[in-house]
Amino acid sequence: MSGKKPKLRAIVVDDSAYNRQTIARLLEGDEDITVVATAHDGEDAMKRILEHRPDVVTLDLEMPVMDGFSLLRWLTANRPTPVVVVSSRDSDRSVFKALEFGAVDFVAKPSAKASPRLTEIRDELIRKVRAAASVGPDKLKRRPEDLEKAAKAEPTPAPVPEITGAFSLLVLGASTGGPPAIQAILRSLMRLPISVVIAQHMPPVFTRLFAERLHGSGGWRVKEAEAGEHLEPGTVYVAPGGVQVELVSYEQDRLRVRLEPRREGELYTPSVDRLFISAARLSGSRLLAVLLTGMGDDGKAGMREVKARGGRTIAESEETAVVYGMPGEAARAGLVDRSLPLPGIAAAIGEEFARNPSST
Repeated sequence: MSGKKPKLRAIVVDDSAYNRQTIARLLEGDEDITVVATAHDGEDAMKRILEHRPDVVTLDLEMPVMDGFSLLRWLTANRPTPVVVVSSRDSDRSVFKALEFGAVDFVAKPSAKASPRLTEIRDELIRKVRAAASVGPDKLKRRPEDLEKAAKAEPTPAPVPEITGAFSLLVLGASTGGPPAIQAILRSLMRLPISVVIAQHMPPVFTRLFAERLHGSGGWRVKEAEAGEHLEPGTVYVAPGGVQVELVSYEQDRLRVRLEPRREGELYTPSVDRLFISAARLSGSRLLAVLLTGMGDDGKAGMREVKARGGRTIAESEETAVVYGMPGEAARAGLVDRSLPLPGIAAAIGEEFARNPSST
C-alpha cells in the first residue's frame, strides 16, 4: 500500500470554456492537485459537486442561469466546501460580497476577457487553492455565524476623547479570510482617538475598494494609505496592494506613511511584518498589534518586534481563524498576549486601550 498523500480534488466553475480549460490546466500542473470536473454555471456546478465531492472549488461569479453568489449560498447551507473566487475583473467589488457569503479567498484575473494572460495567476492560484482546501467543513459552516457575532459585539467603552492607556496606534494584519473579519471588527469597535493601519494581503485596486467598503464601519473614517500622509486619530488606513507600507516619524511624536517597493524574496505586498516592525520601532509600548487569519507566517517577525519594544499583541484563535497559519505561528512562538476567537477581538481591543498606564 502506497503512503503517497492523495491529491486535492478540485472543480473549476466558469462560463467561459477557455477559462475553464486554462484554469484546469494550471491546477493540473501542480503534482498535488487533480481537477475532477468542470462546470459552466451554478446549476451544472451543483450536480458536479454532489457527484464528485471535491476538496475545493474555483468559482467565477458572473454566470448565466445560476450565478456564483447563488452557488455560494447553496454550498453553505447544503455542502460546505472551500471556494476560491477567480474574479472576472481586476476592480470587481463583488469579490468582497462573495467573501462575506462564504468564499475563502479570491484571485483576480489579469484581464476581463478570456486571454492567454490568465497563466500569470498560476502560482497565486495554486497557493490559494492549497490553503483553501485545508479549511474544514465545520469551520466553513460556522463562519457566517462567527462574523455576525463579531460585527454585533457590544463595544467596550474606552476613555474618549483622551486615551489614558498605553497605546496610541493599532495595527492589524491578515491574509486568507481577513477582509470580512476586519470589517466585522471595525463594525463593533468604538471609534477612538487613535490611528489604525491595516496590512491585508490583497492586490492593487482591491485595497482601495476594500477601504471604500470599510469606510463608515463603526463610525471610522477609512481610506487607502498614501505616501507621505501623516496619521490622524479616528482614521483607519489600508495599506495599498503592490507596495510595502512602513511608518516613519514626523514632527515630534507624529507618524506618517512611507511606501516602499517589494524587496527581493518578499512574497507579500503589503507585508504584515514590514508594517508591524516599523510601527513597533516608533511606537514601542504605545502600540497594539492584532494578527488575524491567514496562511504562512507573515506577522511572526513583526509580533516579535512588538513584544521586544514593549507593545501588546492579540491573535485570532484557531477556533475561528479560517486558516490558522499566521496567528498560529506567532502563538507557538510565544509572541501572543491574548489569543481570542473573532467575536471577542473588538472588545479586547477596547479593553487594551482602556488600560491604566500604571498597570502596564
